[in-house]
Amino acid sequence: MNDIKDQLNFTLDKINLDGYGDCYKGKVRDNYYNKEKILMVTTDRVSAFDHVLGTIPFKGEILTQIAKFWFNKTKSIAPNHFIDDPDPQVMLAHKADTLPVEVIVRGYITGSLWRDYQSGESGRYGVEMPENMLKNQQFSKPILTPTTKAEYGEHDAPISREEIIDGIVDKAIYEKAEEYALNLFKEGQEWADKRGLILVDTKYEFGMVDGELILIDEIHTPDSSRYWISDRYQEKFDSGEDQLMLDKENIRQWLIEKGFSGEGTPPELSNDIRISLSESYMNLFQKLTGNDFNPIVGDVSSRINDNLKNNLVF
Repeated sequence: MNDIKDQLNFTLDKINLDGYGDCYKGKVRDNYYNKEKILMVTTDRVSAFDHVLGTIPFKGEILTQIAKFWFNKTKSIAPNHFIDDPDPQVMLAHKADTLPVEVIVRGYITGSLWRDYQSGESGRYGVEMPENMLKNQQFSKPILTPTTKAEYGEHDAPISREEIIDGIVDKAIYEKAEEYALNLFKEGQEWADKRGLILVDTKYEFGMVDGELILIDEIHTPDSSRYWISDRYQEKFDSGEDQLMLDKENIRQWLIEKGFSGEGTPPELSNDIRISLSESYMNLFQKLTGNDFNPIVGDVSSRINDNLKNNLVF
């Protein structure tokens, strides 16, 4: 707790790196490109409902290390873009020609899909949904609900498999992406179960490198996935209560309670919610990896610059 409080004024909101190629700034990552590689800096920024809200202590480091953990763990299931991490908050990756869709795998009906289901709009994904489902109910088997991949400031949009293979992504490539996604999700769920967690749903992004489809961006992080505490699932489900979450859904719920769900100006993050979210991310890191998270308080930007100078990444 003290480390988190001490880090509140040192979080990484932005960074300027000279000599590492063209920079593309997303909601969370600042990516530097050269001809064949990407230097991916995961900042401490947190976003929800397509708004950047502020920063969370140690968030970027935790996301980077969880992604590294999963990239290494699943590389035999699907090839990926990870090369190295010259800093705990930075990944060096292969540059890929990104597919213009995100493959979302869901094991339970919750979040935006539950809201679509309630409003009768879940058919936009081209997936036939069972009738009379309850919030947070498990599907008999995982389903795919792909979306378009929007630019920063725009919204991802539901899209059907048929629309994707009808001129957006080659059928054989997209089928391989579906196969990879389902196999990765299966591995993620099985590992999470061993760690007392439920991997509820997640998004995967893919790209092409030298004619090969590979997994890119991130994998099974609390920004791209939902995690619930498994031993409380049935009790919470039976009572109709919200599940115990260890992911970014916590910030969405906090915003909704404040009356914000995407329209207008979001509320300013209090230090209390920033600390609470940091603790949640740390807790997930420890549960998933089995390792303690040992934070180092200090200026993140200076540390990254120093580490990159000592590692010839490009």
